[in-house]
Amino acid sequence: MGCQCANREEENKSEILKEQNEEYEQEDNNNFNSNSKEGIFNLEESNQEQNQEKSPSQNQDNEKDNEKYNEKENEYQENEAIKISQEKSNKYANYPEKMLTLINNIRADPVSYADTIEDSIQNITEEQDRNDESKTRIIYKKKVKVALNRGEIAFKDAADELRGMGPLPPLELKNEICVPLPEDEEEIKDSSYLREQVKVLREKNNIDVFFKDLIKIPEVSALLMIVDDSEKNPGKKRQAVLNKDFKYIGISSKFVGKTFIAYFSFSK
Repeated sequence: MGCQCANREEENKSEILKEQNEEYEQEDNNNFNSNSKEGIFNLEESNQEQNQEKSPSQNQDNEKDNEKYNEKENEYQENEAIKISQEKSNKYANYPEKMLTLINNIRADPVSYADTIEDSIQNITEEQDRNDESKTRIIYKKKVKVALNRGEIAFKDAADELRGMGPLPPLELKNEICVPLPEDEEEIKDSSYLREQVKVLREKNNIDVFFKDLIKIPEVSALLMIVDDSEKNPGKKRQAVLNKDFKYIGISSKFVGKTFIAYFSFSK
């Protein structure tokens, strides 16, 4: 009997302890869930308040930062473009002197240069037109690619003309008739720029003929200037370079952005 009572008491104690533990666990869970929900709510509320308080100023700061970054980036790009343009201009700084030498050599011995023209015919080729796949275009391809109009026929005609010529006196480089160079690439494309500059020069100096050239390699520039196989006013450049009455030449050149530009002017 004593053992049975003792066992029952132990069982009753165990049940009481079990019930108490379950109550404690349930209370802990309720507290945890309540605290967690309250914590999440408070965190969301806090974030919303911070966003409401800081969002306008942060947006303004971000916009200012973006503007400053874009300004610095644009300034950097512009400086880099100017730097590259100056480096290229320095590389081809002797272009006027080289062109003057080549032109005067051609004038001194036109017959010999006729052979040079005919030897250059081998550099003429045809390629597919990028704008119209059904067509081909004639180009001169040696270090550069230049579109031609008549191609080989123009080269032969120029060579024949030079063979019928005698020596001509050299031209003298005259700074007073050099055409000022543009600062913007758009001005290169604008034909009115050159006309306006020459108009100003003509108020003080006599300029008979002027034109522009975009080929930076003097030897190729001189060759295609003499052949002058252009669609508009073909032969105009050749007639100016080989005019026996002209005494002076103005040559100005440089890189404007990525584009090389040279202006030629002639006077008696």
